[in-house]
Amino acid sequence: MSELSSFWGYRRENSRVGVRNYVAILPVDDISNAACEAVANNIKGTIALPHAYGRLQFGEDLELHFRTIIGTGANPNVAACVVIGIEPGWTKHIVDGIAATGKPVVGFSIEQNGDIATIAKASHQAKEFVHLTSGHLREECDISELWVAAKCGESDTTTGLASCPAVGNMYDKWIPKGLYGCFSETTEITGAEHLCKARAISPEIGEKFMATWQAYQDEVIEPFKTSDLSDSQPTKGNILGGLTTIEEKALGNLAKIGKDVKYIDVLEPAEAPKQGPGLYFMDTSSAAAECNTLQAAAGYSVHCFPTGQGNIIGHPIMPVIKITGNPRTVRTMGEHIDVDVSGVVRREMTISDAGDALMECIIRTANGTMTCAEALGHREFVMTKLYRSA
Repeated sequence: MSELSSFWGYRRENSRVGVRNYVAILPVDDISNAACEAVANNIKGTIALPHAYGRLQFGEDLELHFRTIIGTGANPNVAACVVIGIEPGWTKHIVDGIAATGKPVVGFSIEQNGDIATIAKASHQAKEFVHLTSGHLREECDISELWVAAKCGESDTTTGLASCPAVGNMYDKWIPKGLYGCFSETTEITGAEHLCKARAISPEIGEKFMATWQAYQDEVIEPFKTSDLSDSQPTKGNILGGLTTIEEKALGNLAKIGKDVKYIDVLEPAEAPKQGPGLYFMDTSSAAAECNTLQAAAGYSVHCFPTGQGNIIGHPIMPVIKITGNPRTVRTMGEHIDVDVSGVVRREMTISDAGDALMECIIRTANGTMTCAEALGHREFVMTKLYRSA
């Protein structure tokens, strides 16, 4: 296989390929965070994923919660999983969902047992999982088995000129070879929604996108809008970076999908793609940690994150690659930048060169090289909540 057509990954029981080999300690709910963190502290080689929700949720909000937790445990970067919840019913539901992938998973509930006994039992199980999975070997895999998501953050004028087009160039080159891609951020396409609709594979998928985009306008923006959205879209960081309107931000955002590729379906938050290889749009917030958490829960194993002003986001199980075209950000926040494409704005690098540099970094990351966010300990894991709890 050529240098940019294969990588070395961990093949899982359901044939998906991961690029990391974690034993995850997953809390069902917010009050089980402490027990999960205690287990991770006891057993080296494990990682806990604390979060803020999981009690008194219902309806679609609860379904999204389950989909996110189950999808996180099912992600191919996770080799095995210990699930801890306050009560057995929801814990079993999540364990059963993860077990459907065939990977090792065990659940524990704290009610009738207490923290200390639960932590002890879960720690013994986590240790066995570490022994079971830490010897897994990587195997060479075709690029078509890699799932690469994308989102931008702290955008500025260089984002739409250099770092987002670098991601788009990567998708233009790799999607035809069978890569799974994903772009998101429903609100940040506002002002360019007609252009996004036109990039759908069919009129039906274009209308599906428009219905998703319009629902956000109808359910969130219109009922709660004020006379000034400048604290949100665009953010103050965007404005400082030279973006003055959401339309400017949206045009830069859409540069992430390249010039040729068409997206083949529209996904609900944390929904796994079902139409085979290709580019997908996922309905998500524009908040970095929420978006990344949902994409990882859908099964994506690597993330590309263009940033202008310098976003520092990471994720516990999905490596996040930072790309910037801003020379100042390279100079002042270089420890966060994996791919420097500032040569584009100096006319020393073409967009195709930038895409190649990103592709090389993705391959290195998939083969095991740690990203800047991983090395710096960024493990942002933020659940999306749809409405108030009961």
